[in-house]
Amino acid sequence: MDAVIAVSNLVKRFGRFTALDRLDLRVEAGEVHGFLGPNGSGKSTTIKILLGLLRADAGDVSVLGRDPWRDAVRLHEHLAYVPGEVSLWPNLTGGEVIDLLARMRGGIDEARRAELLERFGLDPTKQCRSYSKGNRQKVALVAALSADVELLVLDEPTAGLDPIMAAEFQEVVREEVVQGRTVLLSSHILGEVESLCDRVSIIRDGRTVLAGRLRDLRGASRTAVSVRLARPDGLAELAGLRVLEEVDGEVLAEVETGRMSEVMAALAERGIESLAVHPPTLEELFLRNYDDPAGTRHETGRLASARGDQPA
Repeated sequence: MDAVIAVSNLVKRFGRFTALDRLDLRVEAGEVHGFLGPNGSGKSTTIKILLGLLRADAGDVSVLGRDPWRDAVRLHEHLAYVPGEVSLWPNLTGGEVIDLLARMRGGIDEARRAELLERFGLDPTKQCRSYSKGNRQKVALVAALSADVELLVLDEPTAGLDPIMAAEFQEVVREEVVQGRTVLLSSHILGEVESLCDRVSIIRDGRTVLAGRLRDLRGASRTAVSVRLARPDGLAELAGLRVLEEVDGEVLAEVETGRMSEVMAALAERGIESLAVHPPTLEELFLRNYDDPAGTRHETGRLASARGDQPA
């Protein structure tokens, strides 16, 4: 099996609306893969096709070496899914729901179940109707993370969790990967994706617009620098440097990451009095692929911090 998830030229239409327009997605075994895009970009439709809940109109889709539409029942014995909006049977307890989902997959690791209940602070004896959104999310997480499966499909899995529980979730996911599991993570929390993911795919209007390892994507982007020079002459002619603005002798610029060494050497020749370097973030990579076609650009927190702006 070359990849846990392999999607090529995926098309899905709803009447005249094209939700997925030749989308590509590849998730390798043993990685955490970030699946990013705003509402309406096609993430949920893609996930439903991967789970066998929707049938593709065109393209090739393979999950764990199987066709998810034809082999959905067998496939779900080997994967676990956590949605961002969890609905539970109101009259069952959280523990009963976890056990019910476990039986559908053929069993559960009881020791892992008990450990996760403690780590997420979930009382499994309460009826689901009494749970908050965060606790309903914990039920789904415990059920999925204690299952003996090869693939975890997590769609906004920390929705409703407080920061402490979200951090605990990240630690648990890292443990799952050490055990050899593969994770497809869709999240609007870019810091979460940046912390966990080996590779990311960013989609827009049903198409993949950027995909690859984070370190490679950053290397192909630009690094923000804020520098004060004794002799700020000739900066516009420096190859690899793009000056954005100059305020009170301080220059805010972007440097091609691959030419950082030569640009820094050129700046040093001009006498560096102060220097702050801000490598490209996932937020910048994401927003750059959602810049307005007319030319409007989103300013990232990285650029603001390079300028020294304080949060509002």
